[in-house]
Amino acid sequence: MAETSIEWTDVTWNPVAGCTVATAGCTNCYAMRMAARLEAMGTPKYAGLTRKSGDRFVWTGKIFQDRAALAAPFRWHKPRTVFVNSMSDLFHPDVDTDFIAEVWAVMGATPRHTYQVLTKRPERMRQLLARPEFSVLPNVWLGTSVEDHRVLSRIGDLRDTPAAIRFISFEPLIGSVADANLTDIDWAIVGGESGPRARPMPAEWVEEIEHLCRLAGTAFFFKQWGGRNKKAAGRLLRGRTYDEMPVCISA
Repeated sequence: MAETSIEWTDVTWNPVAGCTVATAGCTNCYAMRMAARLEAMGTPKYAGLTRKSGDRFVWTGKIFQDRAALAAPFRWHKPRTVFVNSMSDLFHPDVDTDFIAEVWAVMGATPRHTYQVLTKRPERMRQLLARPEFSVLPNVWLGTSVEDHRVLSRIGDLRDTPAAIRFISFEPLIGSVADANLTDIDWAIVGGESGPRARPMPAEWVEEIEHLCRLAGTAFFFKQWGGRNKKAAGRLLRGRTYDEMPVCISA
């Protein structure tokens, strides 16, 4: 578990570490930089997960399943909102189905916590969670990342996945998603890319998503403008913050 500055959660929990680049939204992934830093600090869990490519670090494709981390949520007595696998993707093809089931069991056994599972691979998520061993957990929110119009199909896979709460992270938003269908999507997070290679995010793209949210009854959370200095850019849209959260209804 690690405390986090991510605005929409309390802590991160990483029973899996390591990933591979999936689509354009992964190009400047912060987790690749962080994994390289953690390896340099001598953290065994992150050894060999990245390699140097030019002046940046990229994933090697190695995946580490950290069974010791599965015990962590049981030690947290105070209820927390938990972002699952900020340093990986629970539904990466190289994460064993049995290990995903173990993660699922931990989340089910700790209903005091709210878990947010975000994937760039919602097709596998949809297929696995249709199995009888994966029941719908009322304290587990399921989401997918959508960076531009080329990956809008992910929303359909998410919509077809049984879940108490469904959400989309439009971050990093690197293109218009004006054609997105937010029917049955409970929450949308919007954010620009940050870091030294951040790609721009025009206000028009953000306003398109807010409009779609109003039409669909989807909660709208504006996380950041991003850029090389995301703190300086801030997170105000039309002079105010948007920190809307989904309404949770027990399954």
